[in-house]
Amino acid sequence: MADRLAGLNALVTGAGSGIGLAVAQRFVDEGASVWFLGRHRDNLEQATSGLGERAHILVCDVAQLPAMEEAFASIPDRLDVVVANAAVQLVGQDARISDVPPEVWHKTVDINFTGCFHTVRCAVRRMLAQELRQGMRGSIIVSGSPTGVTGEGAGYAAYSATKAGAHGIARTTAMDYAKDGIRVNTVIPGHTLTPLVAELRRDEELAKVIDRRIPIGRPGTVEETTGAYVYLASDESVYATGGMMFVDGGMSTL
Repeated sequence: MADRLAGLNALVTGAGSGIGLAVAQRFVDEGASVWFLGRHRDNLEQATSGLGERAHILVCDVAQLPAMEEAFASIPDRLDVVVANAAVQLVGQDARISDVPPEVWHKTVDINFTGCFHTVRCAVRRMLAQELRQGMRGSIIVSGSPTGVTGEGAGYAAYSATKAGAHGIARTTAMDYAKDGIRVNTVIPGHTLTPLVAELRRDEELAKVIDRRIPIGRPGTVEETTGAYVYLASDESVYATGGMMFVDGGMSTL
C-alpha cells in the first residue's frame, strides 16, 4: 500500500465493474475512504467485499439528479476526489447516426452525458462549500474515450457523441472553477479489457483489427489505467487542470 491518497475521501461512479471498480479499489489501496456508487447493490457488495471500513456503498442512478444530490449529501466531512466514470456502450444497438434507434440514443445520453453533468455538478457544488486544503478544494476526474476524440467511434454515434460531450464538460468546468481551487481533468483509457470489451473480442477477426490499430499491439488491462487516476487524485498533480491524459497504448496518436 503506497498511501498516496491517505486521508482523502473519494467517490467513484460506475464502481460496480470495469474501470470504475478498478479505480475505486486502487483508491482504497492507496489509503482513501471511497464511496462506490452504482445502480446494482449486488455488484457493489461484491466490489467492496474484503476492503474494510474505508469502502462504502451508494446505490444510485447517475441519470437521476435528486438521487445524486442525496447521495452526495450523505457523505460526511470533506469530499476530496470525484470520478465521473459511469457509462454504457450499447453494443449491437448503437449504430451510425442514420440508424441508431432513438431509445438507444436517449439511454446513452441519459447515463453517459447527463449522468456526467449530474456528477460534476454535484461535485462542484459540494467542493465550493469546503475549506481550502493546501490551496485546493478538490479534484474531479472524468473518464473519457478515444471515440470522443478520433474516428475510433465510427458506428457508435451515441457513445462517441456522449464521450465528446463529457470531455467538453470537463474542459469548461476546469476553466470555470480553477480559481476556486477545483481541478478537473479527463483520463482517456483506450481499448481496455473490461467485461464489455471482452464481449467485443469474442469476434477474433475484429479483435485482430483493433489490436493492429494500437501501437503497443494489445488491449490494456483495467489495472494499467488506475495509475493515471491516482496521480490526478493526489497532490502530485496540484498544477494539472483542464488536461486529457491518454492511457490507450498510443491508439489516439494514429
